[in-house]
Amino acid sequence: MSANAPTPDRRPLPPGLRRETLAVRTALPPSQHGENSEGLFLSSAFVQPDAQTSAQRFANSEDFTYARTSNPTVRSFEARLAALEGTEACVATATGMSAILLIIMGLLKAGDHVVCSRSVFGSTLNLFAKEFGKFGVQTSFVSQTDLAQWREAVQPNTRLFFAETPTNPLTEVCDITALADIAHAAGALLAVDNTFCSPALQRPVELGADLVMHAATKYLDGQGRVMGGALCGSNALIRDVFGPTVRTAGMTLSPFNAWVLIKGLETLALRMRAQSEAALAVAHWLEQQPQVSRVYFPGLASHPQHELAMRQQGGLGGAVVSFDVRADSPEAARAAAFHVINSTQVLSIATNLGDTKSLITHPATTSHGRLSEEQRQAAGIGQGLIRLAVGLEHVQDICDDLQRGLTTLNQA
Repeated sequence: MSANAPTPDRRPLPPGLRRETLAVRTALPPSQHGENSEGLFLSSAFVQPDAQTSAQRFANSEDFTYARTSNPTVRSFEARLAALEGTEACVATATGMSAILLIIMGLLKAGDHVVCSRSVFGSTLNLFAKEFGKFGVQTSFVSQTDLAQWREAVQPNTRLFFAETPTNPLTEVCDITALADIAHAAGALLAVDNTFCSPALQRPVELGADLVMHAATKYLDGQGRVMGGALCGSNALIRDVFGPTVRTAGMTLSPFNAWVLIKGLETLALRMRAQSEAALAVAHWLEQQPQVSRVYFPGLASHPQHELAMRQQGGLGGAVVSFDVRADSPEAARAAAFHVINSTQVLSIATNLGDTKSLITHPATTSHGRLSEEQRQAAGIGQGLIRLAVGLEHVQDICDDLQRGLTTLNQA
């Protein structure tokens, strides 16, 4: 057969497939070569057969013309993630933060108002409060779990509710359905950061959210390799509102990163279940340690939103566990947290999560280090707080590694 001979397109998928199958099978049709693994298209431009066709394709954003507007590998990742989230469409971005930037640039203008949880990721807080405050977008920060505060914060110009559930790093869980009802009654949209759970555990659109945001860098990749972000939602929002913005502003996901993320999605469900189960075991162990004053993990019965988390997250708590080291003062707490972190020999000291390797970090000086002390206190980020993103090592090896620092705290 000629190397250029056409081959049949991939057979259409039947309706009703489960998420695990969609995570492996959803993609654009293969090229004429019939590759089984999705192709990596490293091309910044796409050749057009003639000027008339070129004009038509540039007028239709669905056609491939230039990689800032469309690329087959990126399109396959978008299709796969939309299938997993149960949404009509998805747009991929360079990072998770650029996905939030896209929400703001696409939806809001000077004079608009946002209601946001005060417990969200530190860079998210800065983006809403500082960067877009400069352009006249006002944000009210409220308790993650107090529905009355969300309701009372609504103003006539409120256009967006933004929530992250569970939050980073205290794993606070919000009631997505209740927040959607409050937002919609006010004529606003609800956007949910689903990075911690991923669609393997939680599908916010099914609970009433309008937009789902991802830092694909985390669990969607799963091995700490590439950066990426995404927004999932309706065609009306993704294609008509955000499509023109991302094409103009250029916060585009690279084809190589999209290809890596496609492969990551294939094992997402397996990894999330295994890492969630390991995290629960580590959290139970931490609760028994006298040097630990509190453990934050939705899978624990002691977690304030445990029952809600189990309903929203498919019965699993996720893979991030945070805990406070016992100390008498902020200075002592910071020294104790540093000692525990520095005593590890297996865990990676790195400010990321979602990796197959367990990662340990001190949020007050890393992910939330650019916040003021007042902002950190409002968010509940103390100096003795340690965040652990549980990977795929043996649970006992993780606990033993933490034990090295915990049992030697008095000697530090």
